[in-house]
Formats: sequence, structure tokens, C-alpha cells
Amino acid sequence: MTRRKKEPLRPLSAKEQEVLERISRARSDPASHVARANLLLKVADGASYTEAAQAVGRLSGDAVSKLVARFNQEGLAAVEPRHGGGPPVEYGVEERQRILAKFERQPDREQDGTATWSLNTMRRVLRTASDGLPTVSTYTIGQVLHEAGWTWQKDRTWCKTGTVVRKRKGGTVEVTDPETEGKKT
Repeated sequence: MTRRKKEPLRPLSAKEQEVLERISRARSDPASHVARANLLLKVADGASYTEAAQAVGRLSGDAVSKLVARFNQEGLAAVEPRHGGGPPVEYGVEERQRILAKFERQPDREQDGTATWSLNTMRRVLRTASDGLPTVSTYTIGQVLHEAGWTWQKDRTWCKTGTVVRKRKGGTVEVTDPETEGKKT
């Protein structure tokens, strides 16, 4: 006989049921999402935690009870995995915005020692600024810039993805590709 459930699964709303069923049948979603959705659906159908775990190919019902408790609190967000170990995330939204703001300003040749930003000069400027980030790395700066749509070009400059500067008779013109977002995904 199984133990009494400390925190049984709350009744699913029609929308939650529909979303969980869609995720459980999805072939393009991550396997962890599909497994969590299947576990929640099995428990909602009346299976015990151990039976649900075994039906999905898991060994323990303890993880299922933790998933159910998390689903009761967070809803469908429980299907998404959390930070899974490693060092904690150091730079949040505010720090990333500061990196982008510093990057988007034109560098001063005398103050910054450069006419164009490189990862090393950005790191030096960010580390020495009064409101700076004393431990920021070039890797972190590069990741923030790539997530914001900037790429490093062969001519040693940064360019916004989907935007290019063309030389014309009347001078230089910035041309933007209207299908940029569709090509990124």
C-alpha cells in the first residue's frame, strides 16, 4: 500500500490539460518537457507517483511528488527545467543592459584607447567603470552581444544581425533585411 500523498495534484484546468497533452505528444519539444507532461497527466488520471514514474521509465516516485508540488505552486512553468547546477547565474537583466548600453556608446579614443570596441577593450572599460562589473569576462560580453543580435565581422567591427552598411554614390547607406527574424530561427 502506498503512503498518503502530502501534496496531491490539484485539479487541472481545461487549458492546462490541453497544453500538457500537446507537450506529451510533441516530437520537437525537449524530452524532459515531454516526460514531465506525461508524468503530470498520469497522476491526473489517478496513477500513484510510483506507477506514473514507472510508466514513463523513471525509477522513483519521489521526483514525481516534487514535480507535483512544484506544479501546484507554479502551474505549467513546472514543465520547464530550472537551473541545473554549475555556478549560479551572475549577470541578470540589469547587468546585461549595462553591458549593452556601454557597447552602444561610441568609444572615446583618449578615454577608452580605441576607436572600435573589441571584447578585450569592453572588458577593461566595464571592469574599471565606477558602476562597472569587476569580474566580467570576454566570454560573457560576447554572449550578451550575440543574444542582442550583434556579430563580429571579418573587417574587425561589430554589426547588428540583418543590417549592413553599403557604399553608394551618395555616401554610405545602412540597409536592413526585413526577413532577419525569420532567418534567425
